[in-house]
Amino acid sequence: MKRWGLVPAVVFGVVPNLGAIGTWALVSTTLSNQRITVAEDATCLAGKRVRGPFSAYCQAKIIEKHTLDITGGLTYAELDREDPRRATAMNSSFLQASLFTSVLAFGVAGLAGLAGVLFVLIGLGMRDVAVKHGEIPATT
Repeated sequence: MKRWGLVPAVVFGVVPNLGAIGTWALVSTTLSNQRITVAEDATCLAGKRVRGPFSAYCQAKIIEKHTLDITGGLTYAELDREDPRRATAMNSSFLQASLFTSVLAFGVAGLAGLAGVLFVLIGLGMRDVAVKHGEIPATT
């Protein structure tokens, strides 16, 4: 019966890793399909295609800078309802939120992947202990 303790640990490790890989690939592909390039005046990764968490973050930050330049340092909420710059600020907020959401998705995928690796290592460690104590044969 003790031999079955390691199976769930390994399974619980493989499943998050599959989910992490799938999530990372989906978000990366979706960003890449948008053909976004980080603005040339960005402080990081200027001119690079947005495909991953760092380029998405850099693009979101430069969008914020450009918007604040256009609005005179005012955010969407601070602009008057009749201000023609309000639509630009609103679109900027939506773009930034979308890019930051993708950064968050990459982070969650990475965390799930690390948790999966940890569970696999725990399962393998449980197997080694069981073998050393003679509870399961070394060939299983």
